[in-house]
Amino acid sequence: MTRLIRIAASVIARPDGYVLVVRKRGTTAFMQPGGKIDGAETALAAVRRELYEELQIEVAEGALDYLGHFSALAANEPGATVDAEIFTLQWGEPVSSAAEIEEIRWVDPAIPGDIELAALTRDHIFPAWMARRNLPPADGG
Repeated sequence: MTRLIRIAASVIARPDGYVLVVRKRGTTAFMQPGGKIDGAETALAAVRRELYEELQIEVAEGALDYLGHFSALAANEPGATVDAEIFTLQWGEPVSSAAEIEEIRWVDPAIPGDIELAALTRDHIFPAWMARRNLPPADGG
């Protein structure tokens, strides 16, 4: 049986449309910042906590919008599936890495370049984000 990991994460978008992806220490895939939901913690509380821990971003009440619920194979835990609640945050301030974040990048979700993206990001989050913004899919279809 596949192990299920409950997470909350956020698409952090700049005014120019680029979104933030992070790579955690000891891993190769980039993904949205966020992490595991602790016990009875709500997804919203978890994403706010994780954004502060990972990026030192203090998210104001009401600043996050809900994007959706998605599942995919976990990028960093073989044999596990992530069950994710995803939020969006418009952000125009500088961001710096903290905690286990080794690298951050701002990418165009339609053409993210040659970086390795987690399946959740590549197959679910970026397409949902682009659909919300009424952008064509990355494959041009």
